[in-house]
Amino acid sequence: MKSSLKGLFYTLVIFLCAFCLFLQIIPKQPSLLKTSTNPPTQKVKRLTYVALGDSLTQGVGDETKRGGFVPLVSDQLQQAYQLSSIDYENFGKAGDRSDQILARLKKSTTMQKSLKQANVITLTCGGNDLLKVIKDNLFHLKKKTFKKPLKKYQRQVANLIEEIRKYNAHAPIYLLGIYNPFYLNFPEFTQMQEIVDEWNQGTKQIAADYQAVYFIPINDLLYKGLDNQVGIVDSKADDLAANGESPTISNHLLSEVDRFHPNNIGYRLMAQAVINEIKQTEKIWQPKEWKKNE
Repeated sequence: MKSSLKGLFYTLVIFLCAFCLFLQIIPKQPSLLKTSTNPPTQKVKRLTYVALGDSLTQGVGDETKRGGFVPLVSDQLQQAYQLSSIDYENFGKAGDRSDQILARLKKSTTMQKSLKQANVITLTCGGNDLLKVIKDNLFHLKKKTFKKPLKKYQRQVANLIEEIRKYNAHAPIYLLGIYNPFYLNFPEFTQMQEIVDEWNQGTKQIAADYQAVYFIPINDLLYKGLDNQVGIVDSKADDLAANGESPTISNHLLSEVDRFHPNNIGYRLMAQAVINEIKQTEKIWQPKEWKKNE
């Protein structure tokens, strides 16, 4: 009995020694753990975009109901700069004049907080200011009727820019001009385009008074319609004229619903104009953190 236990003991000792020796001579395999738990560091690029304005910012006329040019600008920014994420806030409200946008900003802590975090800001205003002058003087419209309202509008735009700067002193403000859809509804007032040009020039002058405020003209994009046709006349114009009826003038970049706001194609053109200006001024708005991660 003792001899058998002794033999078993020697057998276990030999087995353990052989097993330990086996472990020592097994070739070490490359570790996969580091690769799976420690992936290469990726660049983190985040951006905040805030849009203020009227119905153009809200996206009235956009059949997709996404919000006009604002989400298109956001999408293109994310793609162009390979952003990890982009947050955008759309504070557009249809019907607002420049003074009403300013009043909303003064009251809204949500707008103020968003502006503080913004890297890029867009602003649309002016169309409703001009429309108010037309409505107030509908039966006696003259070119000189718009002189004083233009001066008042310029002061309001300046006040709006200065209010924005209270919450964000550095982010560039891209101020979009207005365009002329009025010839579709007021074809007899042929001086309307001259007035729109003067208002755009007045807006551009205000933008030039401030640092990092960039004026983006959009009239030529939208007023001329597709293929630079200013006002597309109905194909049945000759037949209508023969019957004593006026031909329908349309613009294929404007909504068929109200003949005033851009349609999907029009908003895409606006978005591209904004993106072009943002890219040209990227040194102004690019966060310092991006350079640290490069």
